[in-house]
Amino acid sequence: MALKTTKFDIQDHLKTLEDQIAYLEAAIDEDDPSFIATAIGDIAKARGVSKFAKETGLSRETIYKSFRLGGNPTIETVNKATKALGLKLKLAPAEAA
Repeated sequence: MALKTTKFDIQDHLKTLEDQIAYLEAAIDEDDPSFIATAIGDIAKARGVSKFAKETGLSRETIYKSFRLGGNPTIETVNKATKALGLKLKLAPAEAA
């Protein structure tokens, strides 16, 4: 019997705010800015890029360019994105290695 596979699409798993927060926290834990940007982009796509653009005040082009693998969004862009997601950035002490 042949193994049947289906295409994985992260947006299928980002339906709730709780799922989106968990995904973004996992991205932050990877300590890779590009992965964090990609995670925000995935959440934007799951919400609908046009809607996300209106919520953030950013253009669709900025969202696609900034929030992708290799993207390098400014702190202002990240702040607008997290605010639109209903989140805010906070600092916490780094855990001991």
